[in-house]
Amino acid sequence: MAEAILTLRDIQKSFPGVHALKGVSLNVYPGEVMALLGENGAGKSTLMKVLTGVYQRDSGEIVFKGRPVAYRGARQAQEDGLAIIHQELNLVPKMRIYENIFLGRELKGKGGRLDKRAMMEKTRQLLERVRMPLDPRAQVKDLSIAQQQMVEIAKALLLNAQVIVMDEPTDALPDEEVDSLFAVIRGLRSEGKGIVYITHRLKEVFEICDRATVLRDGSFIGETPVKELTMDSLIGMMVGRTLDQQFPYQAVQPGEEVLRVEGLSNAHIHDVTFSLRRGEVVGCAGLVGAGRTELACTLYGLYPWEKGQVTLAGKPYRADNPSHAISQGLYYMTEDRKRNGLVMLMDVAGNITLSSLCAISRRGKLNKGKEKQVVRDYIQKMNIKTPSMTQRVRNLSGGNQQKIVLSKALMTEPDVLILDEPTRGIDVGAKKEIYLLINQLKARGKGILMISSEMPEILGMSDRVLVLEGGRLKGELSRREATQEKIMSLIVDEKTEGERP
Repeated sequence: MAEAILTLRDIQKSFPGVHALKGVSLNVYPGEVMALLGENGAGKSTLMKVLTGVYQRDSGEIVFKGRPVAYRGARQAQEDGLAIIHQELNLVPKMRIYENIFLGRELKGKGGRLDKRAMMEKTRQLLERVRMPLDPRAQVKDLSIAQQQMVEIAKALLLNAQVIVMDEPTDALPDEEVDSLFAVIRGLRSEGKGIVYITHRLKEVFEICDRATVLRDGSFIGETPVKELTMDSLIGMMVGRTLDQQFPYQAVQPGEEVLRVEGLSNAHIHDVTFSLRRGEVVGCAGLVGAGRTELACTLYGLYPWEKGQVTLAGKPYRADNPSHAISQGLYYMTEDRKRNGLVMLMDVAGNITLSSLCAISRRGKLNKGKEKQVVRDYIQKMNIKTPSMTQRVRNLSGGNQQKIVLSKALMTEPDVLILDEPTRGIDVGAKKEIYLLINQLKARGKGILMISSEMPEILGMSDRVLVLEGGRLKGELSRREATQEKIMSLIVDEKTEGERP
C-alpha cells in the first residue's frame, strides 16, 4: 500500500460549548479516492476547515507531502498543492473562464501588461484535461453547474494540486452529468492525485471511491477499503445503528379528494390532469426537464396558467402568487432550501414564522411571546437540533435546515403540501427523520405531492406515482404496480395515444 500523501492525526477542535472534533484522523493516498462520510454535524466541514487553515486546530498533527504543516488560510493551502472545491462554487459569474482560473495569479508579459493570449491558451489546455472543451472567453454565468465544476477542477490543476477535496460534487448535477464527472475523477486518480470525496449519496461511494473514512458526532469511527463494505455496514458506521427499513412507508386509509387538477397548461406544462386525496403521498417522477418543478411552481402561483381548472379542498382554486396560494391552503417547499427556502442570515425563529406572521400578530404588531412558544413547539416536535431559537440557520446542518423549511410550511396549516426534493443534500439518518415526519403528515390528513429525483425514494414512500416527461403526464401507477422499469418505460415511450396501433 502506498504511503499517505496527506495525514491528519488526532485532530481536536472545540468551540464555545461544542467539542466539534474529538481526535479525528484522515489519510489520503496518491492515486486513490477517499470518501469522507458522516451524518450532518459529524464534523466533516470542520475537519476540512482545519485542514485548510480556516480554523486552527487545538491539538493534533497534519502532515502533507512528508512534512508537518499548519496553514494560515485557504490560499496558503492552495499554493502548497491542496485544493478544495466547495459545494457552493467559488467563481465570479460575470468574469470569463480564463479570468476565473487565473484570478489572483494573472500572467503578465512585457511592461507588466496582462498576457491574455497565454492565459487563454493555458486555460484551453486545462479544460481539455477535464474533458470540457469550452471557449476560455465564455462567461461563467452562461455555464451549467457541471461545466462550472470542471472550471473549478481546472483551477486546481493550474496550481498542480496533489490533493483535491470535492464537497458534495454531484448534489446539483443531473444523472447524465455525474458520469462525466466520474470520468474526470478517474483521470485525476490515474495521474496520481489524491481525492477527498464528501457525499451523502452512498451509492456513489461504491462507484468511485477506493476507501472510506467515517466520522460520527465529531469522532473518528474508522477507515475501511470500500471493497470490504456493504451499504448496511456503511450506514451502521455512520449512524451507529442499522436502518432496517430505509423507507418507513406507512399505509393510511386515504380520505376525501383534497386537490383536483384538470387540463392544466402553460408554457411549461401541457394538459396535466391528476388528483390527490387526504392522507396520501403522490410521487412525481421524471428526468431533468420533465416539468415536475414547473408543475409545482404553476400551482403555487409562480407561473400563470393559460388553461385548466383546479379545485382545492372542494373550492375553485387559482393562485396569482405564493401568498395567495398559502392563504388558500397550498404550500410549496422548494428544492433549493438555501436559495429560496431560507433566509440564511436570519435565526431559526424568524425563518419558521416567516410565512405565518399574521398568525402571531395582532393589529400589525408581532406577539413575541406567542412567537417563542410556537417556535419552541416546532423545535421540539420536529427534533430540530439547534443551540437556541436565535441561532442563525446557516450554522445548522442540512438536515436541520430542511426541518426548519418544513416547519415553516406546516405553520401555514396547508391542506396540500408540495415537497420538492425533500431529502436533497441531507444524510441518511436525517432522511429517515424526514420520512417519519411525512408519515405523521399523512396521518393528519394532509395531501402530499412529492417530487424526487431519487427513484428508490419515489417507490419507497409514494401511494401513487405520476410520471412526467416534457411537461406532459405520461402515466400514473399505483404503489403495487410501480417499479423503476415501468416508470422508465413511460418516460421513454414517445408515442402519443393517437399513434398507438
